[in-house]
Amino acid sequence: MFTGVLFALSAGLMWGLIFVGPLLVPDYPAALQSTGRYLAFGLIALPLAWLDRRRLKRLLRHDWLEALKLTAIGNLLYYLCLASAIQRTGAPVSTMIIGTLPVVISVTANLFYGQHDGRLAWHKLMPALLLIALGLVLVNIAELQGNAVPVDKWRYGSGLALALLAVACWTWFPLRNARWLREHPDQRPTTWATAQGLVTLPLALLGYLLICGQLALTQPEFALPFGPRPVVFVGLMLALGLFCSWIGALCWNEASQRLPTVLVGPLIVFEILAGLAYTFMLRQAWPPLLTVCGIGCLIGGVVYAMRIRPEPMVVSLSVEK
Repeated sequence: MFTGVLFALSAGLMWGLIFVGPLLVPDYPAALQSTGRYLAFGLIALPLAWLDRRRLKRLLRHDWLEALKLTAIGNLLYYLCLASAIQRTGAPVSTMIIGTLPVVISVTANLFYGQHDGRLAWHKLMPALLLIALGLVLVNIAELQGNAVPVDKWRYGSGLALALLAVACWTWFPLRNARWLREHPDQRPTTWATAQGLVTLPLALLGYLLICGQLALTQPEFALPFGPRPVVFVGLMLALGLFCSWIGALCWNEASQRLPTVLVGPLIVFEILAGLAYTFMLRQAWPPLLTVCGIGCLIGGVVYAMRIRPEPMVVSLSVEK
C-alpha cells in the first residue's frame, strides 16, 4: 500500500506539468501540442522498446488493441481536450472541472469495479469524497476570484464542454488501465508503458502531419513544422513526452498493480496538487489562504480514503430444487 501511494505521488508530480504546458506556448494550437507531445512520447519509447523487446513479444494481439484504445482515449483525446479547454476558459476554470476527477473516478470505481477488489462502504467513503470536493471548491473559488477575466460566451461554453469530455476520458482511462494491470500481474508496468508509447507513435505522427497540412491551408503565416518558437516547442514536447507520458505512466502503472482499483481515484488528487504548485511557481506568487485551506482538505481526504479497507462483496446464489 505505502509503495503504491508513493508511485501514485510520483505520477502526480509528473502529470502536474500538463497544466502549465499549454500556458507556456499559448500561440500554438492545442491539437499541435497534443500530437507533438505524444509524437515525442512515441520516439522516446523506441529505444526503450528495443531494450525490452523480449517482454513486448509476449503481449498478444488483444493486448496491443487494448493499449491502442487506452492511448487514443486516455492520451491523445484527453490532452487535446484539456489543452483546448485551458486555452479557451483559462487554467482556473479548467482546473476546477478536471479537479473533480478524484470524486468521479472514486464513485465510478466503486459502482463498476467493486466486485473485483472489494467495495468501499459508502458511509466510510463519503467523508473522504466530501473533503476532496470541498477542497476543490475552495481552491477554485480562490482561483476564479483572482482571475475574473471576461471571455467570449461561445468560446467559454465550448471550453467547458471540452473540459467535461476530458473528465470522461480520464475517468475511463485509469480504471481500465488499472484493471488490465491487475489482471496481468506477470507483466511489468515498464513494459506496458512502453507498449502504449509504441502504439502512440503512428497515431501521433499521422495526426501531426494532418494538423500541419491544415495549418498550411488555414494559417499560412504559422511557421511549420515546429511553429514560431521551435526550440521552446520541441524542448517542451520532449519534456512532456518523457516526464508526463513515459515516467508518469510507469509510476501510475506501478501504483495500479499495488492498489485496489477503488482506491486509485482519490490518488488523482496528487496531479491536481502538483498542477497548482507548478502554476503558483510560474506566477511567482504564494497561494492565498483560501487555496491553502482547499489544499489541506484535499490532502485530508486522500489520507482518510487510504485508511479505508475494501470489503469483499457477498454474492448470493439461488439454487432451484
